[in-house]
Amino acid sequence: MTAEDYKAQGNAFYKSGNYSKAIDGYTSAIEADLNNPIYRGNRSMAYMQLGMYSNALEDCRKALELSEGVEEYTSNIPKTLLRIGKIQTALGQYEEAKETFSKISPSPSSADVQPAYDMSRYMSQAEAMVSAGNCGLALHSLNGAEKLLGLNVVAPRKWRLLKCECLISTGEYEQAASVAVNLLREDKQDSDALVLRGRVLYAQGENQLAASHFMEALRVDPDHKQARELLKRSREIEKKKNDGNDAFKRGNLQAALDLYTGALKVDESNKGTNSKLYSNRATVYMRLGKFEDAVSDCDAALELDPNYIKARRTKGRALGKLERFEEALQEFQKALEADPSDSNIRAEIQEMELEVKKSKRKDYYKILGISKSADDMEIKKAYRKMALLYHPDKNPDDPAAQEKFKDVGEAYEILSDSQKRARYDSGVDLQDPNGMYGGAGGMSAEVDPSVLFQMFGGAGGANGFPPEFMHQFGGSAGGSPFGAQFGGAGGGNRRGQPRGFSSGFYTY
Repeated sequence: MTAEDYKAQGNAFYKSGNYSKAIDGYTSAIEADLNNPIYRGNRSMAYMQLGMYSNALEDCRKALELSEGVEEYTSNIPKTLLRIGKIQTALGQYEEAKETFSKISPSPSSADVQPAYDMSRYMSQAEAMVSAGNCGLALHSLNGAEKLLGLNVVAPRKWRLLKCECLISTGEYEQAASVAVNLLREDKQDSDALVLRGRVLYAQGENQLAASHFMEALRVDPDHKQARELLKRSREIEKKKNDGNDAFKRGNLQAALDLYTGALKVDESNKGTNSKLYSNRATVYMRLGKFEDAVSDCDAALELDPNYIKARRTKGRALGKLERFEEALQEFQKALEADPSDSNIRAEIQEMELEVKKSKRKDYYKILGISKSADDMEIKKAYRKMALLYHPDKNPDDPAAQEKFKDVGEAYEILSDSQKRARYDSGVDLQDPNGMYGGAGGMSAEVDPSVLFQMFGGAGGANGFPPEFMHQFGGSAGGSPFGAQFGGAGGGNRRGQPRGFSSGFYTY
């Protein structure tokens, strides 16, 4: 078969869409006649259909070389130049394409050259946006340029380096890592790609791995300034973080606090490490009992990393300590949404749900003005103080004081009894609506006033009460100090008397 026969065979395959077979036909034609640029031009078109633009460009350049100075093929030169410009555009070589188009006479149509100019505009915009610190818009422009590339064409290295830079700045670390890793697969000694991969790791808080990439970049290029600066920074921040962790483990909380604070000042842009540092410092604040500070640091950690479950759980615990139970419950629920398999979070949710329910009933500790760890003496002392403060004889015609007086009695009845107090603290009543004080309205106070007076240390007056106490509350010798309040020294129960009253005394 002649070269023309092979060409005809290639043309038939091309028309049928069998571009691989077409390439075989044109290759046979080229081998039969090495000086005919038409065969190479035809093969370049088949290469383009398969997305093999580099091969196509090589064929076109050879065809142009064979056509120059040969009158028979001179008319083929503009067509070959146009094809070269389109291939260069498809490969992302827009500046070269624009130069190639400028050599064509007459000038090619705007439809043929517009993609190269659009690509140039997109890339100029992207570079300008990066310089202005607006990497989000830069990514938009880069995506526009990439859409103009040819089939299966990988973006030029310069584009990918710029894109990786933008992805790191916008916090798209997984995508940035993918770009950097692909560049390193092409060239393991690409110092710029090594630095970018290190920056991704650094931003994710993986300082030791980041440092290893910066060191490798410096081994390849000892003058790489950014790699040197980042290596120093990653080592410094990691050391302070580790020193803070060691101080915390030793129980030296102030030293841990200072070290974490110092580490946070090393690089405010390091979101990955700083989120961990804020979380660690929040844990220190928890141990110091500074729960508001702990919440603040957890908020800072979550602002840097909204998916940081540890910080969210610490925030929930701190809010619980501040008795902001509903807010705490919300934090634990968000943590569970992020990690539904964690049974510990479910346990914390159950615990906080109980605290929310407990917070909606009367808080006997607050009524008496004592802490939940108060002992019996503190409870008695607080009861004496509050009972005197709100006693109806001291607050005549004051329904609010009377209600508070009843609450004080309820509180003392529960908290002075170890079993009742244990049930109250555990929230058993909330589990059992029929329990002793599970109802929404609480209970009636049934406290023997003698308990109150015994706490005053009085023993000798009427009915065992000190005379000065009788006088203070309007009682008379031989009568009840509550006679005036509750209907005299004797007689049956009157309307408004607390349940269990008899002859002016509480039964207990």
